[in-house]
Amino acid sequence: MSDLLKRRFREQIKIMFGWEPVKPETISERAKEVHVLKRMTNKQDLQAAKAHQRAHQETSNKWRNRRWATLIFANLLFTLSFALDIQILEGALTASRFVGFHLIDLNSALQVMLAHKHIINNLLIGTGTVLVLWVLLGGRTFCSWVCPYHLLAEWAEKIHLFLAKKKLVTDQTMDRRLRTVFWIVFALLALLTGYTVYEAISPTGIVSRALIYGPGLAMLWVLALLFFEVFFSRRAWCRYACPIGLTYGVVGIISPVRIKYKLDGCFHEGDCRKVCLVPHVLDTVIKGRAVEPEVPIGPDCTRCGLCVDTCPTGSLSFEIKGLQKLL
Repeated sequence: MSDLLKRRFREQIKIMFGWEPVKPETISERAKEVHVLKRMTNKQDLQAAKAHQRAHQETSNKWRNRRWATLIFANLLFTLSFALDIQILEGALTASRFVGFHLIDLNSALQVMLAHKHIINNLLIGTGTVLVLWVLLGGRTFCSWVCPYHLLAEWAEKIHLFLAKKKLVTDQTMDRRLRTVFWIVFALLALLTGYTVYEAISPTGIVSRALIYGPGLAMLWVLALLFFEVFFSRRAWCRYACPIGLTYGVVGIISPVRIKYKLDGCFHEGDCRKVCLVPHVLDTVIKGRAVEPEVPIGPDCTRCGLCVDTCPTGSLSFEIKGLQKLL
């Protein structure tokens, strides 16, 4: 990895904690050559190339469909295991047993340890297993591929975008550093009160338990969040509040699974940023910001694949670090 990419990666970690992306001060010579060639390209030729590309682009929902199928299957397995009493996957997303082997959500385990003020030995195996899994897959992959609230929020987002198109609602943005603040607040609450306060309001845990054991009054809180996201702020909980997302983002810093951006074929039309759950991770696709011809997307990326499906030129793709891109 070049020094520029290392510096870029450190900046991406800061962005994950709420700092705003900025235009890089230094760009490699290879990237400069590509940027210059793009600026020299005749606008009419560029527009013609875009039109040709779009005319021959096949609409793809490949990664979205794979993700939805995986998410629904994972949560359905919890539900069926309980309903049929087959004991394959017991518990809920926060804490479970897969054929008798303990699995514990990392953020939940952290909350429990802070509340009890010591490391609980029984949590170590389950936590370690989950930690290794999400380090390999990319921490925030949990958000888009497993979290049931994510799917509800994704559908709510479609309603929001429809209403916004009709000019009935507007998207109210907030400071992304709020998520870091919430993470610290809930950690302190667990430490000071001895209770896992966050678990009582976590929409991930509430929806997971509702699917398995039936809905309770806590679902009113989830509906309130979805209402807020439909009418006021698009994807507000996941972007600005959820401590789970930040925990898994940190876990995914060294993940080999990532999305890579290739500068040379990009038209900078911005379709990828329009569909991205966390568009700040795609600031490198903005014209003039790529520091190298190929740039990995940062750890706050949820690996949802929407940008890969949407990109008309294939400039964004999944890859495993050191191996060829995923098909």
